[in-house]
Amino acid sequence: MRIVFPYGKEFVNYDADDARLQGVLVSKLHHYRAKKEPLFLVEEALADPVGSPGLSELAKGKKNIVLIASDHTRPVPSKVIVPPMLREIRKGNPDADITILISTGCHRGTIKEELVNKFGREIVEQEKIVVHDCDNSPLVRIGTLPGGGDLIINKLVADADLVCSEGFIEPHFFAGFSGARKSILPGIASRTTVLANHCSEFIADKHARTGILEGNPIHKDMVWAARQVKLAFICNVVINADKEAIFAVAGDMEAAHKVGCDFLSSLCRVDAKPADIVITTNGGYPLDQNIYQAVKGMTAAEATVRPGGVIIMLARSNDGHGGDHFYHQLADEPDIEKTMALFLSRGRDETVPDQWQTQIFIRVLRKASVIYVSEASDEIVKGLHMIPAHSLEEAMETAEKIMGKNATITAIPDGVAVMVRE
Repeated sequence: MRIVFPYGKEFVNYDADDARLQGVLVSKLHHYRAKKEPLFLVEEALADPVGSPGLSELAKGKKNIVLIASDHTRPVPSKVIVPPMLREIRKGNPDADITILISTGCHRGTIKEELVNKFGREIVEQEKIVVHDCDNSPLVRIGTLPGGGDLIINKLVADADLVCSEGFIEPHFFAGFSGARKSILPGIASRTTVLANHCSEFIADKHARTGILEGNPIHKDMVWAARQVKLAFICNVVINADKEAIFAVAGDMEAAHKVGCDFLSSLCRVDAKPADIVITTNGGYPLDQNIYQAVKGMTAAEATVRPGGVIIMLARSNDGHGGDHFYHQLADEPDIEKTMALFLSRGRDETVPDQWQTQIFIRVLRKASVIYVSEASDEIVKGLHMIPAHSLEEAMETAEKIMGKNATITAIPDGVAVMVRE
């Protein structure tokens, strides 16, 4: 059976031995085609919001309006979401003072070229756009999260008469799903707030997993934060492998989000197929540009690889490790058990940057060896306790030396697009 794996902007083919192949875990989302154009789906969702008045109705009498939009690291089709939202706001209030606030979380700031690519030149040149900076934007404390951390957010949102957001819904490896409340936390929160929400206690919780919202302490904090800042309206989409919107939902932050999550789950929830070797990816560009992001795809393989097995991760990683904190937390200590014990000893207010990603990565490494196919240097890959490889063929040779020539195989062509049920 020929299996195709996305790698950067290209693809890697693999001819699997049918006798050893346990399964190919593929989301139905990949090949789903909507019967309507993306723009029509968004406009239809805005016209029939879930659990909320329409955006134009909410905008009436509200002068200072903030529309929170995703940043350059998310493949959100903002060109088809933001213009209809702006039209709806101005239909209700032609004189509204609208600010588009880019929810960078703790990422670097989005540059003008990336904004143009995301929204189109017309919006960039005609609308007021502010890029959130978790350290240097004007920030204000507005409460204490259920988990105990301080809720500190961008002052633009705290001062707004109406807050709404755009975004997309995909499986998320510790928040359950992306979208909706994540535009607030981590989207426009301070670094202090993000670190508290991503503490080791919460990351270790068995409910902080892909596709789980109920009982998830990270999600609980995020919802509380979004309600506290009065996130009144969302418009979220689900996208396919071509990054096209195939489903749109708008309205109340929780009710509309649930509709989107249910739709997504119906397409991308798959049963585990335990195997000795699991091959996966991070879905190609733009999500496989560094090792930090690739941890997300590894968690899908973690859910189906046998203990002591091998995960082969294909991620181009042309930008290297993706974070100095992440890299040195692993590379500077040869014993991952010591690193994990250190993380678990820290309180939520002692969380350090990228600790959560390293913690999840160690959880993966505890279960299986990871062979990493990429363009990152061997030194970096080895420093992160993985085995470097430069092709899938080389990786399979190494995996078979570890697990044997007859080792069973499961393939996950896109590890961030599936929710694997163990």
